[in-house]
Amino acid sequence: MKNISSKKNSIKNIKKFSNKYKDSSKIFSLIIIIILLYYDEKIYYSNPIKVAYYCISFKNSGVERVISLLLQYLSKEKRFINYLITIKGKSEGEYSLNQNVKRISLREERMSIIKAIKINHIDILIYNFYTRKEIRKLNKLKTTKVIYYDHSSYFYWLYKNIYNFKDSVYYEYKNCNYMISLIPLENDYLFKRWGIKSILMDNPTTFQFESIIPSDLTKKNVIMIGRADDALKRFDLGIIAMETIIKEIPDCEMNIISFPVKKYEKLIKNLNLEKKVRFVGYQEKIENFLKNSSLHIFPSITEAYPMVLSETKIFGIPSIIIGLDYLTLAKRGIVVIYDDDPSAIAKEAIKILKNESYRKFLGKEARRSMKKHKNSIIAKKWLQLILSVYKGKKPHFLKNSEAQKSISEKEAEKILNNQLILLQKRKPILSQLTFAKLVNFSLI
Repeated sequence: MKNISSKKNSIKNIKKFSNKYKDSSKIFSLIIIIILLYYDEKIYYSNPIKVAYYCISFKNSGVERVISLLLQYLSKEKRFINYLITIKGKSEGEYSLNQNVKRISLREERMSIIKAIKINHIDILIYNFYTRKEIRKLNKLKTTKVIYYDHSSYFYWLYKNIYNFKDSVYYEYKNCNYMISLIPLENDYLFKRWGIKSILMDNPTTFQFESIIPSDLTKKNVIMIGRADDALKRFDLGIIAMETIIKEIPDCEMNIISFPVKKYEKLIKNLNLEKKVRFVGYQEKIENFLKNSSLHIFPSITEAYPMVLSETKIFGIPSIIIGLDYLTLAKRGIVVIYDDDPSAIAKEAIKILKNESYRKFLGKEARRSMKKHKNSIIAKKWLQLILSVYKGKKPHFLKNSEAQKSISEKEAEKILNNQLILLQKRKPILSQLTFAKLVNFSLI
């Protein structure tokens, strides 16, 4: 209610200001203006804001889980009428949804997202896709403001063979008023070069920091979490590393929280690791696995704000990641290597699992770092963001971005050079790629 109190202060100032004027009509006009502003603010706070979250479905995917966590907090906000708009209809195994959230299925109701927005008079849409034609249409809406939630990274598109700026979603982002980035390198450096205005946010995490008892890191259990069927997750690197790890640490075991994948089950069998490496399937509750793990291996080739890292860090579990030094969560309790060889993963894993003091140091650092990423902090920032966007205050929206501690140009260039080397190694087509082209996104 800061704005309302500021209006009261303005009325006092007007009274002082009126003493300088003898013309009562001018004084009367000024007072009327202040009164109208005051009541306009009261109307703003009394009118509900219709906020819609747009996803494919409401289960399994990381994006859907993020939205479900946001809705847990924001559906409590009395000023909001919340909508969940999904392409698919309701199905078993969905994330829990507050009863006051209105559910719309585009497929079941046979309508487009544009039609759903107009029929329900949506004020703000949280958009979680990369469909360029749809973004163009949404940008033409006059009564609905759209917040574009970018869940990917620049490097994801490069590994997906998108090498031209005009062929990418970033070309459309230039025309978007409200963009959310999850990656400091992009928000603070690349997007500014490309003419994209964005704000840096964190994803919420599955667990409440205060309610978690961290792992004691005594058992030599390794964990991998995610969708093993996604080739970019590269679970084979962690599985192959286990062949070397168990030679040094015979009692070490690995749990893979994922639906089983045949090619990986065959790999486990070929390496004679059936007693040491196991798929435990998709798990809604992974707390017991996290409590009994001492190391997390995360061999993904590209990410934006991986939920599994926030989960393992909250439980005080050290992680090994490959090249993902651009992530918000990449520091403290994380070992970053720049080698796709499973033997490099095994070397670091053995070092961590054999050295108790080093392992516990990493675990404490991992957990402590998550104090800055509490869900309560993230929810508050989302609330401020939605209210600012609703009022059409772009300067306030951008000011939030500037309030973040930006990475320096020197650090950004260091990270990009690291990624350039990895890209050249991993993709022969990019062997002649230069730093200047990488930064300008004019690779072809």
